[in-house]
Amino acid sequence: MSDEDIQYPDEGEYVVVTVSSIEKNGAYLDLNGFSDEIRAFVFVGEVSSGWVARVRDHIREGQRTVARVTKVRKDKRSVDVSIKSVSEERRRETLQGWKNEQRAAQLLKIVADRNNWKESQLAKMSSELEETFGTLYGSFEEVSAKTDILGEMGFDGDWVSHFIELALENIVPSSVVIRGRMMIEVWDDEGVELIKKSLLGAESASSKENEVSVSCYYDGAPEYRVEVVAPDYKLAEKAWVSAQKTVEDMVKSAGGSVECYRE
Repeated sequence: MSDEDIQYPDEGEYVVVTVSSIEKNGAYLDLNGFSDEIRAFVFVGEVSSGWVARVRDHIREGQRTVARVTKVRKDKRSVDVSIKSVSEERRRETLQGWKNEQRAAQLLKIVADRNNWKESQLAKMSSELEETFGTLYGSFEEVSAKTDILGEMGFDGDWVSHFIELALENIVPSSVVIRGRMMIEVWDDEGVELIKKSLLGAESASSKENEVSVSCYYDGAPEYRVEVVAPDYKLAEKAWVSAQKTVEDMVKSAGGSVECYRE
């Protein structure tokens, strides 16, 4: 592999590493997700906070952990990293993200097998999904929350149904989104203000405790759009019903009319 073909991590980037060998002055590490041509090294002083007398007292061969890249040496195909500068929270998040990507790659491979893709087709589709959704796992996560999102983003073909099936079977979305429309009319001098107050009342169905967010948008009188984001559909539906009732009660009490429907 030529130097131009090797992708390196950036300085400051958090990477998943596996300890390959331990030396007196540090340890060599494999960079998961990067070329085997690159070697990573953590110096003894960057293994753990405080005095490190023996590297083996803090890490072991075969251990997978997270490190922060401190220096990239492309001329030597190596990088220096620090383990001690990674917080426990950052370590957990990075490892979980890496595991998610590994899982997503396995699921896409199943899609590829079902559709007789060549390796080049698999690599191309993986790249396109990452570019569109940010990460490969993000594409599965988005589809599990909104099954028609692939079509909206311009993806088509027989493989789409297989992708959706695997996403629904294997991915629990971090949040769900439901959307609705409200046709509101109030024939009163204070109609505009009353509509505004009713929509603010609808947004009060939000809950920081339950991580539920209700947002209302003006799409052109008399139509208003409502978006509910929640950890699961049960909480989302509850918030939608509450928002709908608030608007209906306020508008109808003023002699106005309301029509609400889900998208």
